[in-house]
Amino acid sequence: MKQSNKLLSNQDYSDYDCPLCHAPTNIYASDRRREYFQCSQCALVFADPSGWPSPELERSEYELHENDASDSGYRTFLSRISAPLQKVLSTNATGLDFGCGPGPTLSLIMAEAGWEMALYDPFFHPDLSTLETSYDFITATEVIEHIHHPDVWLPKLWNMIKPGGTLAFMTKLVIDQTAFKGWHYKNDPTHVCFYSVETFQFLADKWGALLSFEAKDVIFFHKPVH
Repeated sequence: MKQSNKLLSNQDYSDYDCPLCHAPTNIYASDRRREYFQCSQCALVFADPSGWPSPELERSEYELHENDASDSGYRTFLSRISAPLQKVLSTNATGLDFGCGPGPTLSLIMAEAGWEMALYDPFFHPDLSTLETSYDFITATEVIEHIHHPDVWLPKLWNMIKPGGTLAFMTKLVIDQTAFKGWHYKNDPTHVCFYSVETFQFLADKWGALLSFEAKDVIFFHKPVH
């Protein structure tokens, strides 16, 4: 990826290629923390990569999260993805909770309903063997906005889905530049990539997936059987 030319930061272009599809990008917004760019092809918005956090900073931020499997409020939050997912799964489906964090909870919710899930998290459950198999469903809840190499990881996750399976994301969506300016979601230093309806449609078209929006922040990619 090319380096940004700060002397041109107020112009309508940048020297960064999109981290998802590698197309040219334009300046999208800026605040006191960072500059943000938008892809001219897939509409991904991303923070200036020169300020992306180190793995050490990422881990320290994630360790501050207080996600408790016994917290009814947290379980209700995750039901936004678990409830619609359970409606499309066969009884013997197996899944992967990708980016499960230090206190996996979605996998417990799914197990209680009869569906087993493997766990993977680069910091807290770094079992690479879980990435070497195929699944009927994969979830990534509040994860993809943290991923530094979506061009690598998103296609990998899709390729791990069995025919007829579902790749389920939970992430808040970019609406427009006006809403983005006051958006709290972009203020988390570990949030580096921001997706929109257009970005997900781009991926669905590229992958040949059936795209469905189950809630305003819950997105399913369904893989055709044939």
